[in-house]
Amino acid sequence: MLKHTGRCVQKLFQPMLTELLPFSIHLNPTVIAGATLWALALYLGFSPIGDWVAEQLSRWFNFAERSLYTSAEEFERTRPARESQNAFYASIFSIVPFILLGILCNYAVDWSLGRSWTISMGIIACIGCGVYELGRRDGQSG
Repeated sequence: MLKHTGRCVQKLFQPMLTELLPFSIHLNPTVIAGATLWALALYLGFSPIGDWVAEQLSRWFNFAERSLYTSAEEFERTRPARESQNAFYASIFSIVPFILLGILCNYAVDWSLGRSWTISMGIIACIGCGVYELGRRDGQSG
C-alpha cells in the first residue's frame, strides 16, 4: 500500500520539481513522514530547548539587524515591528535542529528495526512526548 501511495506522490510532484529544478529529486514519502514525526516528537519532548533556541536566534537577528541602520532615530522608530518580525523568523528557524535530529532518529530506526517501523515508532514517540509535555506543563502550573 505504501509503495502505491509513494508512486502516486511521485507522479504528482515529479512534474513540478522538474519544472523548477534542472535535475530530478527522488522524495520517499515514508522517509519524509518518519523524519517529520520524529522531529515533532523531539520538539515536544525538548520544548524548553526549542524555546531557548528561538530566544537565542531572536537575539542574534536583532543584533545583526542593528548594523544595517546608520541613524539611531530610524532604528528606534522601527524597533517594535522588526523585533516582532525577528521573533517570528526565529520561531520558524528554531525547528531546523529538531528536523535534523528527526532525520537522524528516523534513519536510526530504519537501520535497526527496518523501514516498516519508522512511521510507527515516530507516532509512538509523538504520543509519548506529547503526554510528557502535558505533564510537564501541568507540573509547572500546579
